[in-house]
Amino acid sequence: MAQQISGLLRREFRFLHKPLNVWSRLLLLAAAATIAVSLFFPLWKMHLVAPQYSDGLDLYIFPYKIQGGGLNGQHLVEINNLNHYIGMKPLQAADFLEMRWMPFVFGLIILMTLRSVVFGEMSNVVDLFAVYSYFGLFSIGSFWYRLYEYGHNLDPRAPMHIKPFTPRLIGVEQIANFREASYPMAGAYLLCLSVLLIVLAGWFSRKETSA
Repeated sequence: MAQQISGLLRREFRFLHKPLNVWSRLLLLAAAATIAVSLFFPLWKMHLVAPQYSDGLDLYIFPYKIQGGGLNGQHLVEINNLNHYIGMKPLQAADFLEMRWMPFVFGLIILMTLRSVVFGEMSNVVDLFAVYSYFGLFSIGSFWYRLYEYGHNLDPRAPMHIKPFTPRLIGVEQIANFREASYPMAGAYLLCLSVLLIVLAGWFSRKETSA
């Protein structure tokens, strides 16, 4: 048993100290660039349609802000006015604490990616993937919890009373007379692409021989 554990540890040590080849380093550079570009695009979009809003109201979620569609973001104002009638507090970036530090975390991940390029060991890629995965799962879970809070902490003194709800992360939901459709946007797809590039970077160097 001890020999098996010792052999496993030796194999793990050799794997983590495998050097990264040129292709892996180029993929990591592409991943860093993809993350940086994603900050300029919305991660998520919510589209609300009702009889009085046949063209719909749009809400765009960025890593650091919430932006309404229409001229000068007027859709966000309209949505918050409607939320007032059902006792839902206004949607604003200040309530999403994650938006204050998410750009800094993305900056840290970009630095870790560039660090992996410079030091060029498999262990750097493994650490990067672990941190990135944890951050992604935590962000999605936190965002869902914020949506839950908005839909369940309704003011009982509101003019209109509806059953508490949780807006969908992905898919379509009927909320009172509104039909809400929620789906990822370019920013989210770019982040998924960056994860794939990091995985491929590790894959392409899996057969390299450690020094």
